Amino acid sequence: MNFTPFPTITTENLTLRAVEESDWEIILFLRSDPTVTAFIHRPENRKTKNQADVLNFIRERQEDLKQNTCIVWGIALKGEPDIIGTICLWNFSEKNTIAEIGYDLHPEFQGKGIMSESLQTVIHFGFKELQLSKIEAYTHFENNRSIHLLEKHGFQHLKDRKDEGNEANRIFELKNSDWMR
Repeated sequence: MNFTPFPTITTENLTLRAVEESDWEIILFLRSDPTVTAFIHRPENRKTKNQADVLNFIRERQEDLKQNTCIVWGIALKGEPDIIGTICLWNFSEKNTIAEIGYDLHPEFQGKGIMSESLQTVIHFGFKELQLSKIEAYTHFENNRSIHLLEKHGFQHLKDRKDEGNEANRIFELKNSDWMR
């Protein structure tokens, strides 16, 4: 697995591109806004409270990218320079056959199919380019919009698995063998 050069992806309506330090203001918003983070429980040491925190977070993700342990795309409307959300593959299994997907989106752009298009694109990348066997997603049991999005794209709730770090999370998975796109 190698994320160099960075795989910028263009879809009908979006550009998924690398997150840069110049994106710090929107990343700070996405990681601290009460609406965006309503269902995300981060330990105090992972909270992003100011410019220094967010620049450190971006640099850490850039280092993860160099190490091929995480890839984060900034979601931008096609033809627009500013990102409105992020989507990532991370927490890869030891043999790089399973990855976790995570995402966030500015509330102004929610409910417009943007995350659905982003999710579909990253699922395709994960299964076709990275040859993943499975993609997992962890979401709060009350996050109905995220649950609906995952189910719409074929993710199945794993009722027997629990998130040891957060009992409120539900774990979903999509197997490459079940993916029909």
